[in-house]
Amino acid sequence: MRFAIAYYKNNTAGKNIVERFKELAFTPQIPVIELKKKTIYCDEITNYPELKEIDLLVFASTHKSEKGNPSLSLHAPGNFRSNDLGGKPGKVSMASSFALKYLFEKLNKNAEKARLNENYEITLEVTHHGPSINIPCIFIEIGSSELQWKDKEAAKVLAKTILSLQDFKPDEKWVPCIGIGGPHYCPNFNKIQLKTDYAISHIIAQYNLPVTETIIKEAEMKTKEQIKSVLIDWKGCGRSEERQNLISLLEKLGLKYKRTSDIEK
Repeated sequence: MRFAIAYYKNNTAGKNIVERFKELAFTPQIPVIELKKKTIYCDEITNYPELKEIDLLVFASTHKSEKGNPSLSLHAPGNFRSNDLGGKPGKVSMASSFALKYLFEKLNKNAEKARLNENYEITLEVTHHGPSINIPCIFIEIGSSELQWKDKEAAKVLAKTILSLQDFKPDEKWVPCIGIGGPHYCPNFNKIQLKTDYAISHIIAQYNLPVTETIIKEAEMKTKEQIKSVLIDWKGCGRSEERQNLISLLEKLGLKYKRTSDIEK
């Protein structure tokens, strides 16, 4: 896989990850782009000449949360509704369900090997914040405070995970899908991404409900692979009426669906 890394020059975790990456494998074949503005506002990055032949763009960055829990996380960027944090309203970036699954598996293995899983939560996040671009992309982040952002061991684990893209090869058994429902850190989708053949790209959080035909089509069209199923966090999809409206909408669109509770993990 041909990939590139982008980071904002004043982002503590982004710089830390890139420095560790260069220690592991400094090679001109892998573009490393230093941005002069925050990653979430860099929609124009699609015009960079370094990205003409790129299959995947990895944004290295910080993660912030109110609780401040240590975390290593992955997610696709974009906005299903407002664009309070960059990007375009109602537009998400192109994502690869296979690349997200592959990186999440590698991240868990690398963190366990380094024993970082004892101190950090390894998690997916739902699709949120900018930029909104047409290059398949992923955010890989260290959270959630200055102490973790400067952690060289955590950054090294993420750098190793990014570098593993050199050996990326999707499994023919993987089933591309999108996820709907549940909280921001999507525990049900974490288990599915890690322990089953389902490969999840965009995840539409409960706080973005009720879903519309436009939202579902946006998630489907902005997945590099052809979507084969929609996974539903049933308990995380609001009231009974909202759930039934969701099912009616999926059936209207001709999309297969499955509840996360019905998937053996």
